[in-house]
Amino acid sequence: MFPIIEKTVLNPSVVKIKLDAPLIAKKVLPGQFIIFRIDEYGERVPLTVADYDREAGTITLIFQIVGHTTERLAALNAGDSILDLVGPLGVATEIPEGVESVCVVGGGVGCAIAYPQAKQLFHMGKKVDVIAGFRSKDIVILEDEFRQCSDNLFLCTDDGTYGQKGFVTNVLQEQIDAGKKYDMVIAIGPIPMMKFVSKVTEPYAIPTIVSLNPIMVDGTGMCGGCRVTVDGQIRYACVDGPDFDGHKVDYDELMRRGGTYREQEHACKMMNAEVK
Repeated sequence: MFPIIEKTVLNPSVVKIKLDAPLIAKKVLPGQFIIFRIDEYGERVPLTVADYDREAGTITLIFQIVGHTTERLAALNAGDSILDLVGPLGVATEIPEGVESVCVVGGGVGCAIAYPQAKQLFHMGKKVDVIAGFRSKDIVILEDEFRQCSDNLFLCTDDGTYGQKGFVTNVLQEQIDAGKKYDMVIAIGPIPMMKFVSKVTEPYAIPTIVSLNPIMVDGTGMCGGCRVTVDGQIRYACVDGPDFDGHKVDYDELMRRGGTYREQEHACKMMNAEVK
């Protein structure tokens, strides 16, 4: 069993929990993920590790309440436990030699995955700009944390209720037009956001890493559910990723496959609503 040490509600649909998991905390690196199961009857759900403390033996997970399992997880509190926690899984983010200036771009709850990237780079002594985008002010998360691990933080909202009005791509383009020289861009968030961030950087030949989150079941490459096409080749996000070259991902295929079970997901949400 893995006890919940701490729980924080970040906004009405996003929750942060800290778990006692010393063996995972000892080895996990930014970019890697875990798969959890609440109990023996629960489904397996992958979540990227948002933070870790090797000395305390804890890991932090930030998740959005989108279905039955995340609703159940959000209902747990400090002192409760979950049954299974497997990890670290996936390949840690690789920072090539010579990279000194990085722009980390996060969209919505994807900022939870972008945070450990920015934190690691900042502590490595790199120049870090963070662009964090949200639909509106009421769902902004991790603002203070990003300020502590970036040289510049640009917050934007689609509706203009906080920070700069517009999309992360607008801010990124503005910074490039203003003369910012980025050695690398890391983009994490909704698939369309990562696609268009990659389109912004491609004409300037700025290496761009995206973190993909396709449908995943076992996390070990056995089921094939997380296959993606990168540079014309089939890759598996759980063992080859989740990081990939943003200029080589087939985003249209990724979006189609991500919607494979949309009808079933909708039916599940309707059933949950009726039960409540």
